[in-house]
Amino acid sequence: MSEQERIPFEEALKKLETIVTKLQDGSVSLEESVKLYEEGISLSKYCSSILEEAELRIERVNSA
Repeated sequence: MSEQERIPFEEALKKLETIVTKLQDGSVSLEESVKLYEEGISLSKYCSSILEEAELRIERVNSA
């Protein structure tokens, strides 16, 4: 389990928003941009998986 898998969804989303802001303002080096991009992709996948799990749980409750 990676570090971000242990953080709450809201915290992961906030980190992702911070990364997007840094990448958009263009103030980081190319190397840092690549690192931020990689971290952002990982956080995005993590957030998506949490949302998918929540959706499945809601569907199960509604179908019961």
